[in-house]
Amino acid sequence: MSTGVASPRAWFRRWWQSRLPLTDTWTLGQRNVYILPTRAGLTFALTLVVMLLAAINYQLNLGYALTFLLAGAGLVSMHLTHGTLRGLTLHLRPAAPVFAGEPARLEVVITNPGGQRHGLALRFEDASRHGGSHAWCDAPAQGQAQFALGLVPARRGWQAVPALVVETVFPFGLFRAWTVWRPAARVLAWPRPEPAPPPLPRQDAASAGEAVLQAGAGGEQDGVRAWRRSDSLRQVLWKKVAHSGELVSRETSGSAQRQLWLDWPAGGGEVEPRLSRLAAWVLMADREGLACGLRLPGRELAPGQGEAHRRAALELLALWP
Repeated sequence: MSTGVASPRAWFRRWWQSRLPLTDTWTLGQRNVYILPTRAGLTFALTLVVMLLAAINYQLNLGYALTFLLAGAGLVSMHLTHGTLRGLTLHLRPAAPVFAGEPARLEVVITNPGGQRHGLALRFEDASRHGGSHAWCDAPAQGQAQFALGLVPARRGWQAVPALVVETVFPFGLFRAWTVWRPAARVLAWPRPEPAPPPLPRQDAASAGEAVLQAGAGGEQDGVRAWRRSDSLRQVLWKKVAHSGELVSRETSGSAQRQLWLDWPAGGGEVEPRLSRLAAWVLMADREGLACGLRLPGRELAPGQGEAHRRAALELLALWP
C-alpha cells in the first residue's frame, strides 16, 4: 500500500528538475553535460589497478608501459565522450494533437556545428512511467539529425512533455555523458472516441420546421449567413461582398437540413463518457459530410465542415470545462 511518501530518488529527481529551465531549445555546454564512468569503465579501472600492482610486484617494465598506455586511452575516451555532446543544440518541434491513449510523435532536431557525432541516444528521464526505449541517431558534420519518440497521453487536455535525456557512451563505452532537458512544449490530447457509438442524433422537429420556414417563397434561397470554409463559390453573394467587404453566403434549405447540432445532454452518462461520445459523433459527422455544431455548458461552436472545423470541435471537447 502506498504511504504517500516519495522515495529519496524521486524526491531528488523532482528537486533537480525544478532547477532546470523550461525551454524548447537546449544548447549543450560545460554547465549542462555530465559524465560518469559506466560499469564497463569501473571494471576497466579496476583491471588497470591490478595490472599496475602486478607490474610493481614483478618489476615488469612492459607491464608499466601497457598499464599507462591503457590508462591514457581511457582518459582520451573520457574526453571524446564528453565532446560528443558538447556544442550540440536540441530543438523540439510542436507535436500534433492526438486522441488520448494514442502515441504523440515528439520530434527533436539536433544541430551539429562541429564534426560528426556518433552514438547519440534520446529517452524519457522517467523511464518507469514513459517507457525505457531509446531513439538513436548520428549527427553529420555541420548538419542536422532528428530523433523521434512516442508519448502516450493517458487523459484528455494539455499534457506537459516529460523531461528528456540525451546521452552517449561513444567511443568505447567506458564513460556515459548525458544531459537532462525540460521542454516547455505541451501535447493536446483529444477525448478518446467511444468505440461503438450510437447513430447520430436526428434533427428535432423544431429545427426542421425552422428550416422549412426559412425557405418561404424565395425558392432555394432561405437567407444570408456568414461565409464558411465549406461553402462553394456559387453560394457567395458577391454583390453584398462588394458593398460590405464581408464574405456572406446564401443559406439554402438543403444545407440547412444537413446541419446537425450535437448537444451536451445527448451525450448521456458521466462527463468523460459524454465527451467520448460527442468526439465519436464529431468524427462520424465529418465522414458523412454533415455540417455539425457543438453545444456544451457555457460554450458553443457554430456548425461547419472541413478539417479546421473538426479540429476546433475536438479541441473544444478536449479543453472543456
